Amino acid sequence: MPTASNGAVSLYYDRAGEGEPVVFVPEAGLGGWLWGWQHAAVAGPHEAVVWDLRGTGRSDSPPGPYTLETLVADLEAVLADCELTAAHLVGCGLGGAIALAAARTSSRVETLTLFGTAASGAAFDLAPLFAPPDDRDALADSLEAALSADFLDAQPDAREGIVDWRADGDADRAGWEAQVAALEDFAATDWLVEVTQPTRVIHGGADELVSPAAGQEVARGLPRGEFRALEDAGHLCFVERSRTVNDLLLGFLETQTDDSE
Repeated sequence: MPTASNGAVSLYYDRAGEGEPVVFVPEAGLGGWLWGWQHAAVAGPHEAVVWDLRGTGRSDSPPGPYTLETLVADLEAVLADCELTAAHLVGCGLGGAIALAAARTSSRVETLTLFGTAASGAAFDLAPLFAPPDDRDALADSLEAALSADFLDAQPDAREGIVDWRADGDADRAGWEAQVAALEDFAATDWLVEVTQPTRVIHGGADELVSPAAGQEVARGLPRGEFRALEDAGHLCFVERSRTVNDLLLGFLETQTDDSE
């Protein structure tokens, strides 16, 4: 089981495929299952790296609260352990905030793709998504905050599968609370201009946890940001609109690769 270390904290990650690396940064409390819909599409033309935040899954869970700086340092440790000098980051929610902050300070970040991300911690309302991993009914119910009713009604098998994955790999309450504490002082509006990497901000048009308007604000504040809304999709729009998102993600990465040659 590959792990990176940030001090005494062990961070689990998985990597597959070859090519320019794409590193996925998960939402607060959610395990690596979150990126299963993108992993298969990316881990061919690219190397895909998926990791568990401290407090989640197979990574260590030291007492919180965690700071955003600590989580960014964790990401840096994963990149260093994988010997990645240049990577494309894909993040959701808290993961998007981590990716933004990393892009500001790290020389290893080539591009950003952000889902359900805001420039201010006050714009995140992630509590409805949390559920104890040992409460299957609560796990199923909490998905209604992150996925559209149309998707959940049309994909009952997917809902059951997600519950299985969450029960196996999500954070408990202590881990989740430690992670979301990192957003309390998050205020990126004034320094977004310093994030000069090409960035695509993708937002579910029906996101109940982070307003699409907050995503638009992020894109407007970035020197090379662009915004795409997916009508009627929820916070985890890359799950319910995976084909569309995968096309957008791979097309964006291909464009950036071509531009760098």
